[in-house]
Order: sequence, then structure tokens, then C-alpha cells
Amino acid sequence: MKIVAKNKKAYYNYEILESYEAGISLVGSEVKSIREGRISLKESYAEIKAGEIFLVSCHISPYEAANIFNHDPLRVRKLLLHRREIKKLTGKVIEKGLTLIPTKVLINDRGKIKVEISLAKGKRAYQKRESIRERDREREFRSELKKAWR
Repeated sequence: MKIVAKNKKAYYNYEILESYEAGISLVGSEVKSIREGRISLKESYAEIKAGEIFLVSCHISPYEAANIFNHDPLRVRKLLLHRREIKKLTGKVIEKGLTLIPTKVLINDRGKIKVEISLAKGKRAYQKRESIRERDREREFRSELKKAWR
């Protein structure tokens, strides 16, 4: 699988609990644009409406060769999941107050574009500072290990 886009802010702002791989309903010019890597997941989220899941505010840049048949960059796109998965996610979002965040956009082995959506819980400010400290400690530890091996 080839990762086309990754939502790095999601890992900083949220605690990721579970992940699901979903298909996404796209038009032709969107597919070509995603294959070029012209997609942004910043500030996007998934929303459940009437038993279906939609990807909201995900920016896919217009494909330049598409001319007048181009797509709207910020249109709402339907995510494709099994009904039982949607019901499970709906229950968790309503009951526990969790959020659905897209974390990655992938192209699988058969050329299909998939979105990894994650059930996430928002982090508090002190949790974010702690994760920064942990990341810095890990980086220092790796550099010390490198120095020791030289």
C-alpha cells in the first residue's frame, strides 16, 4: 500500500483509539488529483448522517487537465463501510462522545483509493505537552544510541 497523505495533526490533537479502512466515493478528476498527491486532510473530519458516513472539508485540488469537468475541491464525499461497522461507529460516537478523524489516504495493491478513519478522543493541553516531551526524550535516546555505536 502506498500512503498518499497523512494527517499528522490528528496524532498530536487526538488520542487514536481504533482505526477503520473505508472506501471513498470520488469522481474521475479527484482520483487523478489524489494519485498526484494533491490532497490535504488538515481540519477534515467524518460525519454520520442518516446511517451513512461522509468526509467533510477534505481538500482535493482540482486536476488541471480536467478543464470544465473539474470537481469542487471541498465537496462532501461519501465513505464506504459495511452497515455493521457504521452502526458500531455511530454507537461509539454518540455514547462516548468520540470523534471520527481521517488519518491516512492510501492506494491499495489493486489501485483503489482508501481512507483510514479513526475513532479519536481529544487531548487536553497537558497531554499534548507530555507527548512533545516523550517525543523529545525518544529523539535524544536515539541520538545517544547512535553515538554509542560509532
